[in-house]
Amino acid sequence: MTQAVLFDQFGLEHLQWTAFENPDLGDNDVRVAVKAVSLNYRDLLMVQGHYNPRLKMPLIPCSDGAGEVLAVGAAVTDLKPGDRVCSTMIPDWPGGTPGPHLLRTTLGGPVHGLLAQERVLPRQAWIKFPAHLDYAEAACLPVAGLTAWSALVDEGRLPEKPNAKVVLLGTGGVSMAALAIAKAMGATVAITSSSDEKLAKAAQLGADHLINYKTHPDWDKAVLSVFEHGADMVVEVGGEGTFDRSVRTCKVGGMIALIGVLDSQRKPINLTTCIMKKLSLQGILVGSRAAFADYNAFLEKHQLRPTISRCFEGFDQAPAAFALMARGGHFGKIVLTA
Repeated sequence: MTQAVLFDQFGLEHLQWTAFENPDLGDNDVRVAVKAVSLNYRDLLMVQGHYNPRLKMPLIPCSDGAGEVLAVGAAVTDLKPGDRVCSTMIPDWPGGTPGPHLLRTTLGGPVHGLLAQERVLPRQAWIKFPAHLDYAEAACLPVAGLTAWSALVDEGRLPEKPNAKVVLLGTGGVSMAALAIAKAMGATVAITSSSDEKLAKAAQLGADHLINYKTHPDWDKAVLSVFEHGADMVVEVGGEGTFDRSVRTCKVGGMIALIGVLDSQRKPINLTTCIMKKLSLQGILVGSRAAFADYNAFLEKHQLRPTISRCFEGFDQAPAAFALMARGGHFGKIVLTA
């Protein structure tokens, strides 16, 4: 028996630090002592009931975690006790085109997530992380980091675009991971935020053009003032609330990586301009294990570290951590450590 954060009703007030029993260790399983967990907007929506109103409960939230291997099943040969690993949000996606049942195995919903002292999961749910990262940093990689990598590299082919121009929306976990990747690849980055303080921090991390969308509501025009012919790529985390402006910031033949719904306003979007500008619209669903391995190798080569806004000590602090995310009071990732 171990301890975990579970919810059996929707709402942050129903998060409970309580007893939890992992399944027995099977031949292909790995038991891990979870050292750190990071939050994603998906996790918040899951707890609030906005992601899947029919979600089976009780559920342990959070897709992102990192920890130390305690034990391995008889058939596991590439991991051993003491290894440092982080989770893979979609364990059954080894690479290539995902299968039809992809979403049935995602951690943090519908499968129990990582916000627990220990987790027993199939071998494919774990991957080693670079030696220069600590557990808190590694916990930021499985969703936000890999999503940014998939958007810019696997789908966006950024290495094939010298002097690329990239637009990032906001300063959350995906955008900060994308900033680090894009700058390491020599791209010029314009980033938006409602906070001059956050923009100043982004500049310290390498952002080239800073746009406050509160003081510049027509932020697409501000982007076009620095990217005369438009951006090669926009990492679109807003949704329909920001989509049309993202379209306008793209150059002819540019790409929009569709990731999030942070600014969901339930309004129609203008698809005509997408056609007239010959834009590529690519939905991004995190990434495969193969992509994760490539991302880890890139992080190690460039010695990159995720941007962490705040660490909460103790998994029982989950309600406060989720409340901070709900307020939008973070820059980069929010982490809980054991």
